Amino acid sequence: MVIKKHLIGLLLILCPLSLQAQPLFSVVDIQGIRENQLVGYGLVVGLSGTGDKSQTKFTSQSVKNMLSQFGVQLPANVNPKLKNVAAVAVNATLPALASKGQSLDITVSSIGDAKSLRGGTLLLTPLKGADGQIYAIAQGNLVVGGVVAQGNSGSGITINIPTAGLIPNGGIIEREVTSSFLTASTVVLNLKKPGFNTARNIEKEINELFGPDVALAQSHARIHVRAPHDPSQRVTFLAMLENLDIETGPRPARVVFNARTGTIVVGKNVKVHTAAVSHGNLTVSVMESFNVSQPNAFGRGNTAVTPETDVSIDQERGKVFIWPDSDEGTSLQTIVDAVNSLGATPNDLMAILIALDEAGALDGELVVL
Repeated sequence: MVIKKHLIGLLLILCPLSLQAQPLFSVVDIQGIRENQLVGYGLVVGLSGTGDKSQTKFTSQSVKNMLSQFGVQLPANVNPKLKNVAAVAVNATLPALASKGQSLDITVSSIGDAKSLRGGTLLLTPLKGADGQIYAIAQGNLVVGGVVAQGNSGSGITINIPTAGLIPNGGIIEREVTSSFLTASTVVLNLKKPGFNTARNIEKEINELFGPDVALAQSHARIHVRAPHDPSQRVTFLAMLENLDIETGPRPARVVFNARTGTIVVGKNVKVHTAAVSHGNLTVSVMESFNVSQPNAFGRGNTAVTPETDVSIDQERGKVFIWPDSDEGTSLQTIVDAVNSLGATPNDLMAILIALDEAGALDGELVVL
């Protein structure tokens, strides 16, 4: 029985812990299969007096240009009052390998001084890509989740955002985006989180499934895979790749600070070596008060006001803590317990970890957001 225990302990020392396998397509992106952003400028009409004010020149100019296309010419010096019209920015996301005639969800946002887009209708709006070409058109009734109510005195209440809305399936694709995925001789896999071990494992798994030299890791972030030219066979080929599970490489040891929110995330692989830490707070308080000095009832003196300042300094006595060290460094749980014993706040923890890194006692990368 003793021999069996020793054998189990020896296996745990010699065999590294297996990394968790992940589906291939959760680790990589396929080059040529990507979304594209579309944007356009349009007009929302049918508002109940909550549109742009008459001072918004580009809204009135847009209405004049639209009316001129229908044969209605307005004099140049006429400024129409357009309380029921709002100028908006229209945007959508074009899915990868989308075809003509497919519908898109549309987001509409006010760019003028309209109070609400509730109840409005977006007029026909072309949506352009980064190359300036029109890829879709949008039109339809807005769904607005926000509400605004205001009285004559100027007081009011606003719930959510009434100046932005959605048009489900309000866009229609008019042009397809060409993709290298359909024409290239190889399929390029780009790692979402580059790593040499992960790239090597992907190359190994694909070659074991399809044969040698099918996959070739070009770098720690890119793998080239030879794929069939026939579209149907290529789809089947990628379906087989989709079923592969890949063991990712070791995760980097990082400590992430968000200075705006005070959030600190310490990775599991972060280690701290032997170090003595003392951290205390210095508080300076300044109290201002005024004393009034008045003469007697029949005296000839003047009333005087004299300021009085009381300055006090309170320095918290910092506790000294020594982290125990081992061959592999102190674990994350020990770090957390030590920080809690010091009573450190998130800002204190940030200062302590930065000081430990400067002292060379921290094994990990500091990332400040």
